Amino acid sequence: MRDGHWSDRVETPRAMEECLAWGWEGMRGIVADSKASSRRTLGLCLEHKIDLVTLVPRPCALRQALEAWGQQQLALPLVVEKPGRTKAAAPRRWHGQSVMRQGEVEESDQRVVQEEVRFVVVHASQLAQQQAQASAAAPGKAAEAVADHVRQVHTRWCACRPDAEAASAEDEGRGQGRRGRQPRPWRYHTRRYGIVAESRRTRRARRGRPAKTDPAPTESGDRLVVEVEVLRHPEEDHGWTVLATTVRPEEGTDTEILQAYQDQTTTVEPGFRWIKTPAAIAPVWLEKPARIAAFAMLTVLGLLVSSIIQRQVRLYLHTHGQQVPGNKGTTAIPTAAVVLSLCAQVALVQGWIDEQVLAQVYGVQAYHRLLCNALGLDSSWYEVPSAYKSGQCSQTP
Repeated sequence: MRDGHWSDRVETPRAMEECLAWGWEGMRGIVADSKASSRRTLGLCLEHKIDLVTLVPRPCALRQALEAWGQQQLALPLVVEKPGRTKAAAPRRWHGQSVMRQGEVEESDQRVVQEEVRFVVVHASQLAQQQAQASAAAPGKAAEAVADHVRQVHTRWCACRPDAEAASAEDEGRGQGRRGRQPRPWRYHTRRYGIVAESRRTRRARRGRPAKTDPAPTESGDRLVVEVEVLRHPEEDHGWTVLATTVRPEEGTDTEILQAYQDQTTTVEPGFRWIKTPAAIAPVWLEKPARIAAFAMLTVLGLLVSSIIQRQVRLYLHTHGQQVPGNKGTTAIPTAAVVLSLCAQVALVQGWIDEQVLAQVYGVQAYHRLLCNALGLDSSWYEVPSAYKSGQCSQTP
């Protein structure tokens, strides 16, 4: 667990270097998202022969080139096939192929060199539909930002032609950028800039009321103008995934690489999803490394218990062909959070009449006993204790 003062692209290679310094040479590999994709991470994995599978960020020029290469292919081989999320849905298929390309890698002495890296280019039709629906509303939001940008450009005044050309180059994305980052072009719009020579009124140099015959003071300069045109994105632009890996083709197939990346969203990420909500864990400033280590141990133990609950329930439901209520109807693959939320619906109500204690259990359903059987628990927990039973109390079905 890191302190969070650095980005994931900086923290990941640092954490790996610390593990190697502790003698963890047996580290098999790492599966990471695009936040951990960096030249230093690739260089460290190639140097120590660590298997790495990471997502190439979308703004990366190499990814855009590989997506364009994939669109030119007539047919890509089938990599992974899974059943639909519902019985009526069509099977989900991922088609792709791995290619070798030259990529920038940072070595231990901070030298950036070109190394041959394996990239797995994958296209999924179901992902293309989701991205097409999501991007349908994106141009409208981008149009508001473009309109605001146009207003700022039109009000920008330059004293001379060189200043206007430098401002135009900066707005077009040909400038140096900020903090060493290259400016990113607009994704849904294209812009054409121009420079127009104009004059504008200015303040008088002298104080006092001017004579009626004196002309109004003006100054000459240049003003930027911009024309905006909406770009058309075809359906072929959606649904692409590009993975960078240090695993050689003879050591791992494209199917194994893609499954390794997809498994993190079904095993690892859902476990940490609950700690990302404000209701789960409030901001805690531990400061001391010992406290950070203790908090990390408790978090890992909690995730282990949560993973065991999820695994046992899913295995039991799959074996016996049963289902329980989920977030969207019944499901045979509930998450640990769903299982715990189902158990939270049960309530034990106790009442006192004179010296007699009455108890009643509300909310118990058949799937609660099913969950108890799946986890090896005694379902008598959901029954009224014998000491509290009376002729007037009962248990709801």
